[in-house]
Amino acid sequence: MAPADDQAIEARALDAAEELFYARGLQAVGMDAIRGASGISLKRLYQLFPSKEALIEAYLRRRDERWRAALERYVDDRPAGRERLLAVFDWLGRWFAEPGFRGCAFVNSYGELGATSPGVAAAARAHKDAFRRHLAALVAEADAPAALADHVLLLAEGAITTAALTGGAEPARQAREAVELLLSRSSS
Repeated sequence: MAPADDQAIEARALDAAEELFYARGLQAVGMDAIRGASGISLKRLYQLFPSKEALIEAYLRRRDERWRAALERYVDDRPAGRERLLAVFDWLGRWFAEPGFRGCAFVNSYGELGATSPGVAAAARAHKDAFRRHLAALVAEADAPAALADHVLLLAEGAITTAALTGGAEPARQAREAVELLLSRSSS
């Protein structure tokens, strides 16, 4: 097969894996379900991903790239400074309102397999580290103290978890208001 064909088949497999893993969980979905959803034979799936763990790690890498890129595009469309930092919470609110929202795929994956899968644990840590670095850059751009980045991260992570549990987007607005308070205190 041509490399473009391989990429298309791999993308189809990852699309199916993302939909099923996020909706049902990693352990509840077997390779046969991925085969059925993707229309790719098990033999071909295992050629692309030698194990379910390899598929899970590829799914997490791609989800990280897509999630962070979507957030960055949204935030970058806002005026520089505080508005970009606050826009993170506007974006989170939109994400929370999407049908099928189940919280953070990385926290969910870590909760399922983090203790037994070094690859899943590493993917979850890498995602959270990258999110923290992005928030730290936005905090700096807002001329706020660097230490505020950790507080903003905790508010964002708390909002994600709370929204997953409650099924509503309100935690994003509440966390945004808390960040506004922190920003106003840091500038006085």
